[in-house]
Amino acid sequence: VQLQASGGGLVQAGGSLRLSCAASGRTFSTYIMGWFRQAPGKEREFVAAISWNGGTTTYGDSVKGRFTISRDNAKSTVYLQMSGLKPEDTAVYYCAAKYSSIYPTSNYDYWGQGTLVTVSS
Repeated sequence: VQLQASGGGLVQAGGSLRLSCAASGRTFSTYIMGWFRQAPGKEREFVAAISWNGGTTTYGDSVKGRFTISRDNAKSTVYLQMSGLKPEDTAVYYCAAKYSSIYPTSNYDYWGQGTLVTVSS
């Protein structure tokens, strides 16, 4: 599967932004989809994941209550709605896909190219 993330940009602290990740192929609905981020000089961090039918979601501690992951299998797209953004949310955000369970929040097989989110204070 090929993944194309979009929707990044510059936003002020407290603002909102929605990222999208479009997938190619006809088996999108069978994948666990996840979002990760990597800030300059830091390790990649798990942000959120969603099960194949959207029935199960999980979030990293730093974004719980502020970010929401969702998916539209008809459009082969996964979304990350981000609100209450903070300067520390500044990072390149990547979408990823895997076949196996939503847990653990690692071991993804396919990665998109990333989209930059910059939150100004």
